[in-house]
Order: sequence, then C-alpha cells, then structure tokens
Amino acid sequence: MSAIIEMECVSFSYGTAADGAYALKDIDLSVEEGTFVGLIGPSGAGKSTLASAITGAIPHHYRGRLFGSTLVAGLDTCEASLTDIAKVAGSVLQDIDAQMVASVVEDELLFGLENFGIDHHEIEGRIASALDAVGIADLRHREIATLSGGQKQKVAIASILAMTPRVIVMDEPTSALDPASARDVFEVLRRANELTGMTVILIEQTVALLAEYCDRVVVIDQGRIALDGTPTDVFSHGETLRAIGVDTPRTVRISNSLAEAGLAPNDSPALTLDGAEALVAGILAPGLSKSSPIAPCALDDRPDVRDTADKRPIIVDVAGAAYSYGTGQAGIEGIDLTVRAGEILAVVGQNGAGKTTFTKLLNGLIKPSAGVVRIAGLDTRATPVSVLASHAATLFQNPDRQLCRNTVVEEISFGLELQGAPADAARERARHVAATFGLPENASPFNLSRGQRQMVALASVVALEPELIILDEPTSGLDYRECMTVMETVRQRALDGAAVVMVCHDMEVVSDFADTLAVMTEGRLIEVGPSREVFANDALLAHARIAAPCVPALGKRLAARFHPSFAHITEVADLVALVKELKAHA
Repeated sequence: MSAIIEMECVSFSYGTAADGAYALKDIDLSVEEGTFVGLIGPSGAGKSTLASAITGAIPHHYRGRLFGSTLVAGLDTCEASLTDIAKVAGSVLQDIDAQMVASVVEDELLFGLENFGIDHHEIEGRIASALDAVGIADLRHREIATLSGGQKQKVAIASILAMTPRVIVMDEPTSALDPASARDVFEVLRRANELTGMTVILIEQTVALLAEYCDRVVVIDQGRIALDGTPTDVFSHGETLRAIGVDTPRTVRISNSLAEAGLAPNDSPALTLDGAEALVAGILAPGLSKSSPIAPCALDDRPDVRDTADKRPIIVDVAGAAYSYGTGQAGIEGIDLTVRAGEILAVVGQNGAGKTTFTKLLNGLIKPSAGVVRIAGLDTRATPVSVLASHAATLFQNPDRQLCRNTVVEEISFGLELQGAPADAARERARHVAATFGLPENASPFNLSRGQRQMVALASVVALEPELIILDEPTSGLDYRECMTVMETVRQRALDGAAVVMVCHDMEVVSDFADTLAVMTEGRLIEVGPSREVFANDALLAHARIAAPCVPALGKRLAARFHPSFAHITEVADLVALVKELKAHA
C-alpha cells in the first residue's frame, strides 16, 4: 500500500511564539492508505495541532511558523486549497458546536454534500446511510439546539461519513458518548476502513478501544513522536506511557501485574478481555475446583457510604421531580433520589437519557415542573440561582461556557470574589488550587488545551468549597495524569464532607471513585445502588447501554470458569492476589 499521508520534518508554532515554543517539532510521519491509526498523548502534547496539519487547517486557518512538508494524497497542504484537501480528508473537531453550521440535523448533513456538488440522486442514500451508521436516524428532523452533547457528536460524525472521504481525522470523537455508543462509532469506522479502504486517524483517550481496533498507535509527547508501533508494541511500554501521562488498558495492567507477580510471561500484554481471560486460564489449572479453600480476599477497602448514611446530613433531596422542554427534546420524570454529605454518586446512562437535564435541576438552572428538588434544605423553585450557587457549584460539559477571565488565577478567584471573599484572599486561594491542579497561574485559559481548560473550570468549582459539587463529564478530554488529579481532588472534597454528583461515561473512573450509581434511561431513574451491585446486574447494564468496567467484567467470566470469589473483584491488585492464591491450591 502507498502512503496517503506523508509528513517530513514538520514543525509548527502558533502566532508569534518565541523560538523553541513549538507545538510540533520535527514530525516525520507516513500513514499508509487503509490503515487505522490511533494518536494518544497528554493534554497539550500537540495531538490536535498534528490533526490540523493533516487536514490543512494548518496553514490555511491557523497562523504561525511552519516548517517541513505535509502531503495528503499527493496534495501539498501549503499549495492546495483547503476545499481540495477537505475532499480527501474529512475531520471531526474537538469542539463540536464550532463545527455545526445548520439548525436541523438533516440540513447539517446536506450542507457538505451540496457544497461539494454530490449528485442529487445520491444525497438521500448517503444521508440515510450515515444516520443509520451512528444510530441517530430518529433525530433526522430534530433541531440541533435540542440535542445532548453526545447526540451532537454523532451528528458531526455522520456529516463526515456522508462525504465518504478517503481519510477521516477525528479529535476525541467519543468524549461525549456513552460506552455503547463509543463502541458503535468504532465499529462504524472499522467497517468503513475494511469495506471502503478509508484511512482512519483518531485522537482518543479511551485506550482500551484503541488497543482493540487500531492497527497502529502513535504517542505524541511535547510535540514529538515518542512511540510508534502496533498496539502490542506501544502498550508494552507501560512505565514509559505513565511517565508521559498516558494510560494503558486495564487488561494490560492485569497482564503486567501478573507478570510482576511471576505468574505470567512478560512478553506480550493482553489487549482485550478475551486475551486477559486466556492469560488467567493459562495460569490456573483447567481442573481447578470451584470449592478450593481460599482465605478471604481484601476486595474493596472503600467504606460503603450508605452504611453510615443515617449519620450524614442529606445534601440532595429529590422527590417526584419532572421536567419537560416542550420542544420535542426528551425531559425527565418521576425522579426520587437522595445524596448525603461525603457521598460520590455517578449518574450513568446512554446519550439523551436525561442526565444533563437532571444536573440542571440540581443547580437551579431549570425548575421542576412537578415534584420537589431541595439542595442543602433549599427548595430550588423558591431559591434564586445566585443563592443556590453558594451551596452547589457546577462543572459544565463544555468548560468554554464558564471561562471568562484573562488568567488562570483570575478565573479561579472570580467565583470566590462573587461570593464576597476579599480580593487578596481569593487570589491566594486561587493560587493554591492552581498549584494543586498543576495549572500555569498566569496563562490565559483560552490558550490552553481542551483538557487544561477543563481543569481550570473544575479548579474554579473546587475553590468554592461548596456543599454539593455537580460534575458533567469531569474527565472528558483529560489525559491520564489530569484525570487522576481531578478525581483524587474530587474524592478529597467528598472526604471533607461535600456531596458529589457526577455524570460520567467512563466506567473505569466510575468504578474507581463512585460509591453509588444512579442509572437513567429515557428520562427515568431505573436503579440506584452501590457501584459493585449495579455493575453485577447484566440485564440492567444491557438495558441502559452501559459497559461494565474491565475488572468486574473479567471477574464475572473467571467466576463462571474457576472460582466464585472472582465475582466480587473490582481492583487489579485483588484479582492478581486471588489468582496467586488459587494457583497455590491448584
């Protein structure tokens, strides 16, 4: 196969950046036509800049200092027009709202097709096929303004698929999608890759999907290519990736941990659940008795917040709450829920289930049409939003909608000053929080990467030390290091007595940090319970289109094959300890 993307010694710095301040530095990259490539790296590493160079946005849209050459299907991006490049390489941007040009879903898809002169007789088939491919045929006539963030993401993907480009470049395409929808997108891309030879280049933080679907993984760090190879090759460098700030799939952690314990070879990491199951099966004797005596395993040492619930004050009290937009957009109804101080509750479910609407009821941005919502004892219908804001702070799904100041410190201190804190005290608190999150205090938030802007917005919320923290996709767009910083900070706030309600599609994060799960579907709350119990309910997960986290899912398989104790495992360390103990009794 010939190369469809050829980059030779490409360096780029934005605007009038000083010498050495390169977003990309000496990039040599060749991508063969028909390959499926994943790009990963920490926030600010240059991934989006690399995507912009491939699609011609650099140099046609972004100004700066560019060196080297980039060829897309033989077109020099410095000489060819952006329109000609776009006919070959389609892109889905990180900021979905910035990509939308129409008010109705169907018109969004029509825009590109008509502008590129696609034959009128082909248009209907292309629109229907693209909408079906991403599972949103029912949204064809909906107004885009009424869609959830995840639904907009699917519209953007469908609009590019309808163009049938030779190359598709996607920047965080699954960041706002539920787990089942994220896998659906990868399946769509794999089919397009296999059936049409479309070259797929994805910037993605969901490393488990990259490991399963990609032919090749390229790791970007500080504007340079740090690692490049097959998923097996790249993810075998676990320590290097962690040092860079990139996660590895949980299955790789399992295989690496088994190897470190002397139970498995250290030659090839397990990239999928099937691979991890086969690895454990190779360690445990096929004839192992399911009744083998084993000592109790220290399963999950997190305290069950519900065990002491009666001793903690109720922060969120929702009874019979309902809300309808009245515009064709799905609302919610019949919501009954309590959240107590110190509890981390994750609201999970498919896109459009009503999760974001629920968070807006909690912070008072919308008022219930039926039922009651009380926050720290305040009825949201009778309490001004400005008053509720002193008790409940919100991180929105799109951080750009809550950034408004010139520097990181000013942004973080802004809310404190609005609540009456003296300017000097607010600045001092802001500097402390910025340092906790590793943020450059004098930088402009608008010049930071998407993940860093998310961190700034969250830092502004944490600085307020409210009784309730509401997080809508808090880890979206974050690299591994940032994700851990964010969630450990959130956990500490819960330990300090705050109640936390977070909408999250990352089930690994949910499994690691949430005490309780609230499962929503079609505007209703269908289950509330401890995380471990909810993740053990296969029928519930399937109904809500939720994927179980890796370790519990593997534990369930191993419980059926080897020993029932595996069914209670939620941590990698516990799984390895149990395998070791069972091996000793085999």
